[in-house]
Amino acid sequence: MGDLLQPWHLIVLGVIAFLLFGAKRLPELGKGLGEGLKGFKEGIKGVTDPPPPAPQVVQQSAPPPPPPPPTTPVEPR
Repeated sequence: MGDLLQPWHLIVLGVIAFLLFGAKRLPELGKGLGEGLKGFKEGIKGVTDPPPPAPQVVQQSAPPPPPPPPTTPVEPR
């Protein structure tokens, strides 16, 4: 089973692909295959990587209460 992809096998597959698709179609097929593999790798990377950490929300303490209004002396009536 380890003898499946010997150099002669790859050459025969290349010749068959050349005969089936022709010289004009092979670059287009290679480009499409490369873009598909690139998209597949990006998709797998998104699945295997952990999600980015959520931004930390800093809790601020409540602002100090406003100072009491100044008291004015009450004049006797």
